[in-house]
Amino acid sequence: MFFVFGPSGQMYRGGPENLAQISAVRRTQRPQALRTRAADVETFVLEVPTPAPSPGPAPAAVNLRSQDAVSAYAQTVHGPAQPRQPLSRVRDVMTANALAVQPDTIVNNAWQTLAEHGVAQAPVVDPQGRVVGLLLRADMAPLDLLPEPGHIKDAIALARRPVSAVMVSPVPTVAPDTDLRRVATVLLETGLPGLPVTDEYGMPVGFISRTDILRAVAADPPLDLWS
Repeated sequence: MFFVFGPSGQMYRGGPENLAQISAVRRTQRPQALRTRAADVETFVLEVPTPAPSPGPAPAAVNLRSQDAVSAYAQTVHGPAQPRQPLSRVRDVMTANALAVQPDTIVNNAWQTLAEHGVAQAPVVDPQGRVVGLLLRADMAPLDLLPEPGHIKDAIALARRPVSAVMVSPVPTVAPDTDLRRVATVLLETGLPGLPVTDEYGMPVGFISRTDILRAVAADPPLDLWS
């Protein structure tokens, strides 16, 4: 189940196939990153002298296959591992209790908050805690990343805007029990890096990103999209 929320509340409820009918939900276009002048940046290379080899016999080669075999044999004393459960729903891979920001937060402050938490996007919630938009770090221009001369004033003005002026809104959200294949389709069609996970009233319960899905593909237990 997918929803679309904006400042006025819920705008859509249904499957991913009809999301394109919401005119405001369209493929996002990422802006170019702000550039700094290469002439002002100096590169320093730290040269570390290579120590001379010490005399003496060379260490014996280690047989990695033998070590793996011994390790695997030692693990058998603990009995069989727990059966792996397939991951197929949003709740299986989403990040619970995800970071959220307020619409009136200054863009530069929001940038710093996202950077401190190591994330590139965050849901925007109103004073009642309901999702009204999505903030993408790529859409912000922080004060510490100044462009080429002649555009600094514009960059500072953008950094002083409220989050509500740069957020993606309205924004699609997804229910926790939604099939991951449907989420992947929406991410490809919209170009968004992730979706807020909410209930039908727009209250956030987590966030699912492309990274969450890729991590599930590479991790154990396996991601099961085709069974």
